[in-house]
Amino acid sequence: MRQTLFLLYILAMTAANAAAQSFTLQGRVTDEQMAPMEFATVACVSQGKIAMTNLKGEFSLQLQSADSVVIRFSMVGYKTKTRVLRKPRGKQSLQITLYSDNTLSEVTVTEMRRQTGQTEELKKENMKNATSTTGNAVEELIQSQAGVSTHSELSSQYNVRGGSFDENSVYINNVELYRPFLVRSGQQEGLSVINPDMVDKIGFSTGGFEAKYGDKMSSALDITYRRPKKFEATATASLLGGSAFVGFSNKKFSWSNGVRYKTNRYMLGSLETKGEYKPNYLDYQSFLTYEPNKRWTISLLGNISINHYNFEPSDRETKFGTLENVKSFRVYFDGQERDVFRTFFGSMNITRHFGENTSLSLIASAFHTKEQETYDIQGQYWLTQTETSENLGVGTYFQHARNYLKANVASAKLLFKTKTRRHNVEGALTLKSERIREQSGEYEMRDSAGYSIPHTGTDLQMVYSMRANNSLNATRIEAYMQDTYRFSSPNESTLFTLNYGVRMSHWSFNKETILSPRLSLGIIPAFNQNITMRFATGLYYQAPFFKEIRDTTTVNGTTYARLNEKAKSQRSIHFIAAFDYRFRMKERQYKFTAEGYYKALGNLVPYSVNNVKVVYYGNNMCSGHAAGLDLKLYGEFVPGTDSWVSLSFMDTSMKLNGKSIPLPTDQRYAVNLFFTDYFPGTDKWKMSLKLAYADGLPFSAPHQELETNTFRAPAYKRADIGLSYRLLDNTSRKHGRTFRNIWLGVDCLNLFGINNVNSYYWITDVTNQQYAVPNYLTGRLINARVQFEF
Repeated sequence: MRQTLFLLYILAMTAANAAAQSFTLQGRVTDEQMAPMEFATVACVSQGKIAMTNLKGEFSLQLQSADSVVIRFSMVGYKTKTRVLRKPRGKQSLQITLYSDNTLSEVTVTEMRRQTGQTEELKKENMKNATSTTGNAVEELIQSQAGVSTHSELSSQYNVRGGSFDENSVYINNVELYRPFLVRSGQQEGLSVINPDMVDKIGFSTGGFEAKYGDKMSSALDITYRRPKKFEATATASLLGGSAFVGFSNKKFSWSNGVRYKTNRYMLGSLETKGEYKPNYLDYQSFLTYEPNKRWTISLLGNISINHYNFEPSDRETKFGTLENVKSFRVYFDGQERDVFRTFFGSMNITRHFGENTSLSLIASAFHTKEQETYDIQGQYWLTQTETSENLGVGTYFQHARNYLKANVASAKLLFKTKTRRHNVEGALTLKSERIREQSGEYEMRDSAGYSIPHTGTDLQMVYSMRANNSLNATRIEAYMQDTYRFSSPNESTLFTLNYGVRMSHWSFNKETILSPRLSLGIIPAFNQNITMRFATGLYYQAPFFKEIRDTTTVNGTTYARLNEKAKSQRSIHFIAAFDYRFRMKERQYKFTAEGYYKALGNLVPYSVNNVKVVYYGNNMCSGHAAGLDLKLYGEFVPGTDSWVSLSFMDTSMKLNGKSIPLPTDQRYAVNLFFTDYFPGTDKWKMSLKLAYADGLPFSAPHQELETNTFRAPAYKRADIGLSYRLLDNTSRKHGRTFRNIWLGVDCLNLFGINNVNSYYWITDVTNQQYAVPNYLTGRLINARVQFEF
């Protein structure tokens, strides 16, 4: 009996000691407005325990007691807070307030933002001091993401999961943007409308995006411009151009101004076509915000962009083929090209706040572009076999264009937002007026060995001739309603984020009304809160605009472009499944993402791509699909820096006239790497490396049917590396108050000097033998830059 009582006593003491050694920590995390913070991280690093706050900002952790237990509370964009508990026992409660952090160092990596929807927030800091060839840092950041491809360092345009350049919607401050219409090459593009110095947030979705984003089939880019908290200024200069930014504010007023200048004359000098390049691109933007009180906010955004591209070619020599079969193409030019793109954009936003969580906004915007593309260029060419000096072709070609376009798009948008504890509801009604006027004339003459091509023996015809005289006057009505609903399982261990909505649009030109339902679900499972599973589906339309409805007919050798009033919206049904896993390795944060997708395509308008010019057939003739897998590893490959590597696989197909062919953007595989590093023992030296390896795209001879896309260009391979040195670090104001930072940098663009092919020029002799002469992109270049931060 005594032995039994003694054993029970021992067991009781053991249980009591075990209970004394463990304790429960619970509490609530809020922001400075005392609003609950969802998905904040609560961690006890020494014990390897971590928890996420729920919808109410609440958390609970079971921990082991000790003399001191350190608890860390963190959330991306907020200052991390630490609490030390001394010999905790039983139940411990904490009320934590996190404050926003607007003074993070460039090398500080905070808690990674958890993505529960289909829009990923990219870090704008990754644009800083990175190598750039276009001056459009935001688009270059987008081009390095999984599922995104580009095949020209001269262009800021990009393809997403098999879509064309025109299938990507772009927004700044809730206003949809437009690009110039007549741009046909990366050399002409100039500066995009997004000024990277003015950007606050970058949201990007490669598919399955919300109903608030417009009627495009491939992607959505959502830009929010920042409001400066105090006076700040930057100035940057390089061999490719320069920029300046000035911003200041007080309690009610903030004003940002940015000006950019670009000239890619230095880069174009490395092309094989030699001559006098005179490109000049100028852009000015201003963003003003006024808050007279807590009930009203008024903001104005203006942009003026003037791009000139002047070119007088002199000669060109290109060697191509294989080691055993090398051909030489030499051309002597006469003539010139004169292009002008003038773009003006403005928006006004008046918002009435009904408390902290409800608002009603009236957003008015206007876009105007006046474009001209004119050239008369004659080339006399010789095509020879290098090994034997055999003359394969001699001839002359002459290219002529007089293309003029004016466009005006005005819109008025009424936007309503309200937020409750579990719901975030948003809806809008938009009215657009579209006015476009086009007058175009193009032709190309080829003469080979005294014969005009095509050679009939009787007629004199051009190899290509096009005429267009079109006007578009239309009205578009758009509306959407969506809700983001956050809820949890009964025991609040599994968190769900459900976004559902519907979008409607009607266009007066073709009298078509489309309805687009969309749905996405994010799940953070109870068994591992470092895992997020995402699913999305929806019916997406590519509402036709001016370029898609230009239908062509050929009469007596001349092609006439007219607007097709029967053109309908292209359709894409998205099915997406994604898996995110966050983990730590050697005290560094990483995130692995795998996303599979399938897009069922219908009512497609076939198109061809030459450089960056997209030419549509003008009729809904095809159906098809795009399917693939995107993989991305993101994190601190080197402590204190962000890097990532992405791998994409894709298969596309469309059925045209009974024949199955790949889409013109069928990139079967792509690898992108963005890597940053600091020199050991110092943060003054910073290195950035960008690598791209992407499959070549299918192509055929120009002015031919798409069914003849039987060729594929070589893979696009490029490496850019940059080195930056912080000459002055005055963030603590120890060296006066004029400069905050001074950075010096040098970049090696196209490090390995790879000749990437952008497009082809086709030579035809009287025997109808065709030779595809590659148009190579830029060669290896050295760029120097300097940046001052005030």
